[in-house]
Amino acid sequence: MLRNTALTLSLIALPSLALATPQGWSPLLEPSELAAILDAEDNIRVIHVTGDFTEGHIPGAAHSPYANWRGGPSNPGALLPELEYELEAARVGVDVDTPVVVVHAGTDASDMGAAARVYWTLKSLGVQDLALLNGGFAAWQAEQLPVSTTPVEPLESGFMAEWTDEWYISTSEVTELVENGQARLLDSRPEGFFQGIAWSIARPGTIRGADNLEFGDFFEGTRMVSPERAREIATAQGLTEAPITVSFCNTGHWAALNWFALSELAGIENTRLYAESMAEYTIHGNELQNEPGRIAYLWHSTRRWVEGLF
Repeated sequence: MLRNTALTLSLIALPSLALATPQGWSPLLEPSELAAILDAEDNIRVIHVTGDFTEGHIPGAAHSPYANWRGGPSNPGALLPELEYELEAARVGVDVDTPVVVVHAGTDASDMGAAARVYWTLKSLGVQDLALLNGGFAAWQAEQLPVSTTPVEPLESGFMAEWTDEWYISTSEVTELVENGQARLLDSRPEGFFQGIAWSIARPGTIRGADNLEFGDFFEGTRMVSPERAREIATAQGLTEAPITVSFCNTGHWAALNWFALSELAGIENTRLYAESMAEYTIHGNELQNEPGRIAYLWHSTRRWVEGLF
């Protein structure tokens, strides 16, 4: 990932006044809580990352498509150059000192992964106050809160990123942790992926030494569980004493949900997101756990290809 690009260095940041965290703010907001904050505060930036923005959105919100925060088709979880993140954040009015709520459509639990991944990215870029809307825009509508269809043209900000690797872990670092066994590696995918009987963009199987903690375990329907429940799950998994916890999946989408639940809700320190996840890990030919034999792999691949013809 590119750090401190020449263009960024050439800009002079104007001093800004640090804003107090809004009353009632938390990393996971219920629709009624967000509505109350928006009624009381003028300096909140709401961005929709999935769903049809033109069909309806929270009044005053901006549209920042999830694709603008993702890598290319071969490695969707790859980090973009820092300048690209800066430009997208600035375009929708995001700034370091402006509280930001990231909203997904709310179609299902997986959809929230888009919001969680953008949350993680903005946090890594230096945004101080961040939140997700629990249940997404669907939950907002279900409570009959105000909806707008008026296009929004947010004022661009002078956002300047200060990327930190505090919540990120690279492929080389994961490989090292696999060898020394000094981390809890959590596969966030459904069990079939973990067991090597389902796969998509990466080779089937999982990282050696990994445990399976499905992202769905942190949900009740389309709503993420409370911080207290997230802490109970983390404790039951023995994560409270782990020196480092690494969340991964296929492309860093579902893994962002586990990272959010553990880091932001349960308060598990030193929780990292392996952003590139299995899509990149398998490219390097790393040995996997639960990897099927070559014959089984070819048989499953052929069957999936044939099924795709009909």
